[in-house]
Amino acid sequence: MLLKITPKQRTKINALVRRSCCNCYKGNCLLLDDGEETKCVQLISRYGIYCNYFLKAVLPDEKELYTEILQQNGVMR
Repeated sequence: MLLKITPKQRTKINALVRRSCCNCYKGNCLLLDDGEETKCVQLISRYGIYCNYFLKAVLPDEKELYTEILQQNGVMR
């Protein structure tokens, strides 16, 4: 499921990824590291939430932002 985001939400999400995601190290994703550094998918995403780990483990801690994104995507009413 792709959740679309606004540019304002993207700014908040990028700050949250850098601050709170345990898999983000120097802008790279440890989960995707197979011996070569791989950019964090969520940090380079402009229009949606593509990282399932971020969606399920990090974003819910920011209740207002999480609720706002779910509501605008019709997941929550």
